[in-house]
Amino acid sequence: MFKVEKLDFLISIYIFCVVASELMGGKTFFIINIGSFPLNGSVAIFLLPLIYTINDVITEVYGSKRTRSIVISGLFIVMLLLIFSLLAIHLPPSKRFLSTEKSYDLIFGTSVRIAFASLTAFAIAEFMDIFIFVKIRKRFGKKSLWFRNNISNFVSQFADTAIFMTLAFYAINKPFEDNLIFLMSLVIPYWLLKCFLSIIETPLVYIGVQWLEEKKK
Repeated sequence: MFKVEKLDFLISIYIFCVVASELMGGKTFFIINIGSFPLNGSVAIFLLPLIYTINDVITEVYGSKRTRSIVISGLFIVMLLLIFSLLAIHLPPSKRFLSTEKSYDLIFGTSVRIAFASLTAFAIAEFMDIFIFVKIRKRFGKKSLWFRNNISNFVSQFADTAIFMTLAFYAINKPFEDNLIFLMSLVIPYWLLKCFLSIIETPLVYIGVQWLEEKKK
């Protein structure tokens, strides 16, 4: 009665990570000082590597076509979330909720630019992760799962970070050199942190693949 298919459960975790990252990723926290530069991270940093890990697990067991379908579904959900958020914050509140309206709008009223940057970076990076993972597997076969998992994650998460930071924070009224220095100060530390978390989560890929393959036998 309460049995849940393994793939369905994994997809639900994937969707949770996507939605939670979108809704709650606006909060940052202090991590460490690198020289005089304070490194802060979004709370979504704990979920993003897991998203790519789930991608790789499903691709390894069910193939890239199934993973692309899941990614497209995830993107569709993000779009619906953004559209509904815009609708919800523009509806007039009842008297009971007048006092909390400003807080509600502040939390869910993500700027159009940030939302566009997030959606674009996520879409490109997700499909890049699948493409690289499959290419490495075709080249080296099924061995060295840890290698193709981490390489595909490193490259795709760099693209994710660089595209998002550029679209969200590039200042048109400032020289290119100033923008480049500023963006690299954000992109490089944040990407390295994602890579570190990806390495830590590598055992989860092996566990996930073995777990899913048991269902197929």
